Amino acid sequence: MAMPAYLEQGEGDTAVFLLHGVGGGKEAWAHNQPVLASQDFRTVAWDMPGYGASAPLSPCTNALLADALKTLIEHVGARRNVLLGHSMGGMIAQELAALHPALVHGLILYSTSPAFGKADGAWQQQFLQSRFAPLDQGLGMAGLAHKLVPTMFAPDAEPVRIAEGAALMARVPAESYRAALSAIVSFNRLAALGNIAVPTLCLAGELDLNASPAVVEKMAGRIPGAAYVCLPQVGHIANIEQPELFNHAVLTFLKQHFLP
Repeated sequence: MAMPAYLEQGEGDTAVFLLHGVGGGKEAWAHNQPVLASQDFRTVAWDMPGYGASAPLSPCTNALLADALKTLIEHVGARRNVLLGHSMGGMIAQELAALHPALVHGLILYSTSPAFGKADGAWQQQFLQSRFAPLDQGLGMAGLAHKLVPTMFAPDAEPVRIAEGAALMARVPAESYRAALSAIVSFNRLAALGNIAVPTLCLAGELDLNASPAVVEKMAGRIPGAAYVCLPQVGHIANIEQPELFNHAVLTFLKQHFLP
């Protein structure tokens, strides 16, 4: 398994792995990683395979994405590993926790879910067709991002924040975007939630239309001892939209469980 590209900041016994969503990259954490690193946490933001400087996987499956993350975690070699996964990144975090639980000492499952939508192949294909339509129409990733990203922010979000999210998605290779979405439509770790035995925070955005607060709260209820926090007046990409709010929630959890 090839080593994914990553950006590391900070020092400490606990490494926090920052796992971006389908429209992101390691740069998605620019407002968060330095703050976490300044609080005695070793932070590692990866480019998921096929993104940024990371080589793509073929085939691209949830299990192989988890194996790529395992390769990175073992390379970093921290005493404790916390996975902070956003959207698809949260699904990869759950996949790794199910396959290699000894590597995971904490989870922050952020604007994500334990299964992808309805357990219906026709519904999943319809979802893919709707997401791929802008690409099939020749708009490219920039055109897709222009249409999709604003729906992931609160209606009154600052335009500069929306533009930042759109620029991130526009840089994703179309082939990687298609491969990632094709992988996650088969994701389902619902049955594994009860086996999670590490400190876990389930973090939602009040106005998130992609991973609704109800879905995230229900997920938290299935994980023994999990905390649930809903960030007010933010959409699906709170770490960019309202980074101070996001960072406070994450650091509160990390300091409670992973500092002396």
